[in-house]
Amino acid sequence: MAKNKHVIIAGGKTGGHLFPGIAVAQALVEKNPSTKILFVGTNAPFETDTLARYGFAHKSIISRPIKGKNIFAKAWSAGLVGISLIQALGIIIRFRADFILGVGGFSSFALVLAGRILFRDTAIHEQNAFPGMTNRMLSKIARIRFISFKETKGMPENETTFLVGNPVRRPLDTHRENTPVEESILDRINPDDFLILVTGGSQGAASINEAFTDALALMEDTGKLFIIHQTGKNAESQIQKFYGTTNIRHKAAAFFYDMPAIQDRADLVISRAGAGTVSELCIKGKPAILVPYPHAADDHQTANAKFLADQGACILIPDKDLTGERLLAAIEDLQHNPEKRSKMAGTMKALAMPHGADLIAGRIVGSTCFKKD
Repeated sequence: MAKNKHVIIAGGKTGGHLFPGIAVAQALVEKNPSTKILFVGTNAPFETDTLARYGFAHKSIISRPIKGKNIFAKAWSAGLVGISLIQALGIIIRFRADFILGVGGFSSFALVLAGRILFRDTAIHEQNAFPGMTNRMLSKIARIRFISFKETKGMPENETTFLVGNPVRRPLDTHRENTPVEESILDRINPDDFLILVTGGSQGAASINEAFTDALALMEDTGKLFIIHQTGKNAESQIQKFYGTTNIRHKAAAFFYDMPAIQDRADLVISRAGAGTVSELCIKGKPAILVPYPHAADDHQTANAKFLADQGACILIPDKDLTGERLLAAIEDLQHNPEKRSKMAGTMKALAMPHGADLIAGRIVGSTCFKKD
């Protein structure tokens, strides 16, 4: 195993891209604490704040997709790609990177391309069955492709494309110096409380927020409930105001940085159906009510949720059919049916691929050899 490996993890901005990268970084440190890791992405507050909490170094580059309403906007975006490529070349040289892993998001494009130009090892990880534009382009550039689904569009398994699943991060190390400890909220939950985790992802979900608060307003017995509600930034004050009119024990916030610890305690999760969320719920074996985001590329969230629902692992409610009444019926059915929850949890676990982060980290440091049938 090489000493002092220097690894760049490129991409981020949303949790769906950033968290798999954090999971790989954690696995790299576990395998070899001397590994040097640098995240390169945007200067979005979510990205920089999250990486600071996990203790990973970060640099930002100019990152814009090539899009626009007219040819001039597209030309401007294309010019920015050239600038980001120059920035990426400089970062790789100064950091003396041995390996560049792109985890999605447009900021990963320049880093992986620059890595190939400089003859460094490069790879991408695709979280979804339907790759986004950046990874579709990088799949032709990167030396290695890691995929989360066996049927990933345009990336069939072969000698350079490996099925590993979706890397899932470890809980935040709240004992590390200068780490904010917000998850002490878990200490307020009684052993016999029924904990519902509600989340629309890192950005929140207006339809889930509305339907869930409507469901709570209709619920007659809330004495044994504890709600942890990730609202998204835009809805935080509104949802907090709603809870202020109730006697329901709760914690509502725009974002929770250590979601793994909260998921571990949750009795029921109400969520979107992004690939990262689905992977985490499977690995942890959590009963779930999934409401796929209807405007996701190729409607991949519906495909994720339908696959689980067909196996009996979750309850699927399409966004267009989501109401407080329907959500309440699903919640109460699961709350009062522990055998059903247990069966769903077991099915979730049976579908899990828990070793994605370790497999990718092993390939990076040279300790994992993938065997093809």
